[in-house]
Amino acid sequence: MKKEKFKEILCKECELQNIEIKENQINNLSIYKDMLLEWNDKINLTAITDDYEIIVKHFVDCLECTKAITNEKKIIDVGTGAGFPGMVLAIYYPNIEFTLLDGLNKRLIFLQEVVDKLGLKNVKIVHGRAEEVVRIDNLFNYYDASVSRAVANLPVLLEYVSPYVKVGGYSIIMKGDSVDEELALAQNALKTLNLKVEEKINYNYTVSNEEYNRSILKVKKIQDTPTKYPRNYGQIKNKPL
Repeated sequence: MKKEKFKEILCKECELQNIEIKENQINNLSIYKDMLLEWNDKINLTAITDDYEIIVKHFVDCLECTKAITNEKKIIDVGTGAGFPGMVLAIYYPNIEFTLLDGLNKRLIFLQEVVDKLGLKNVKIVHGRAEEVVRIDNLFNYYDASVSRAVANLPVLLEYVSPYVKVGGYSIIMKGDSVDEELALAQNALKTLNLKVEEKINYNYTVSNEEYNRSILKVKKIQDTPTKYPRNYGQIKNKPL
């Protein structure tokens, strides 16, 4: 897809979702898209390879998080994968410091290439497991917010992300149409981890005549996370809260 067509489609889709976007952000996302497809031939980064679908299902979808971000200065993307939503948001918010955390190093090599290519000064790449990095690097209560997309079911995900977030900060969690079921299952996790769902932002888009209903949960950390959390991987997986 030519850059002019990319810009036209991205601007149109952002407008449909009431998202403002600037020229330099468009240019950087265009380069990111090209690098994503190039690297995807070498390592598995995304099953979505159509240019239009990348724009809508990855870029615009991730930019929906802008509706939940206010005055945050430091944000961590736990389980960033190919950079969704963290890299997209880092491109959008050059004045917010982003940490992109993932357990698979080859994805992070790709993301570092994107950072270097775009000259991003606000991105730190970290390799490791979420439940281990928070303890090893002493990152408890360090971030104003966390962001996550397609990482784990809500009870599991909350245990991974909430220890990183300051009291009064937010876990911003992207979910699909199973969000209400996951919320029902997460009531004990919310109570145990001292969290409260403050807002649920619903949105939808249509691709190839198929409608996608999605939500963003804005989960507030009311008090400190009890010190026993996060537990080790086996406990989190086998006995979710």
